[in-house]
Amino acid sequence: MDALTVIAVASIVTAGLTTGIGAIAPALGEGRAVSNALSALAQQPDAAPTITRTLFVGLAMIESIAIYAFVISIILIYANPFWNHVVAGAAGGH
Repeated sequence: MDALTVIAVASIVTAGLTTGIGAIAPALGEGRAVSNALSALAQQPDAAPTITRTLFVGLAMIESIAIYAFVISIILIYANPFWNHVVAGAAGGH
């Protein structure tokens, strides 16, 4: 295997793992946040607007983690800095 193939395979595998693992933690966090919010709403129905507003802000913050992981995986596939380095080295070496 040449260096370009190794970089391509490593980039694709890493991008897949980044997206997969990067989506697990936010999904668990969102489930726990919604569960706790529903419990709080059941105990304090009068505080529903405050709990709901805080829940949505928290969910947006949690979801940003998954978005960052997705952005990193897109960078690994389409704008990989290692790819450019290897291509420049291969062009200069021949």
